[in-house]
Amino acid sequence: MASDEQDKDEPKETTDVVDAPLATSATDTVERAEPGDGVAAATLAATRYVHAAFFVAAILGAYLASKLLVLAWGAIAEWPAAVRAVPQLVAYAEDQREGITLVVGGVAGTIGVIQSYRKEKIRGWADDVAAELARVTWPSRETVMNGTIVVVVASAIATVYVTILDRFWSFLTTLVYGA
Repeated sequence: MASDEQDKDEPKETTDVVDAPLATSATDTVERAEPGDGVAAATLAATRYVHAAFFVAAILGAYLASKLLVLAWGAIAEWPAAVRAVPQLVAYAEDQREGITLVVGGVAGTIGVIQSYRKEKIRGWADDVAAELARVTWPSRETVMNGTIVVVVASAIATVYVTILDRFWSFLTTLVYGA
């Protein structure tokens, strides 16, 4: 009971995330944030987007690798010396080649992204991107709608103005040079 009374009398120490030193990466931000803070949730949400970007990079890498492999296979298959050396080049039809190269490209793209993600420099960069995304304040729906309306109206006014000028100069040119 005495300790309860001491706890009530002593001021409790509180720390704000604002007073904390700047985090150098998303991991630091999550570790320094207090439970229940929005900073940790925002950083984790931003990290989710960074991981999604790596996933998209793997898909894009797989697609590009498969297309390059199809092109290379087609070029090599048309080369008579290569076909004599490796007759299996023409053993598959072109649609079968695309399926095979898609699988090989998928494996190559996945391995490439995993190897990139395993590098400390790239992972640190990705964590920094997540930390920056967590600090972004996104505009409200109303702000975006108002901005869109302004752009559409300004574009319409500019279109009408340029059209009127075009018709006017066309009229003047016809008047001066004759038709």
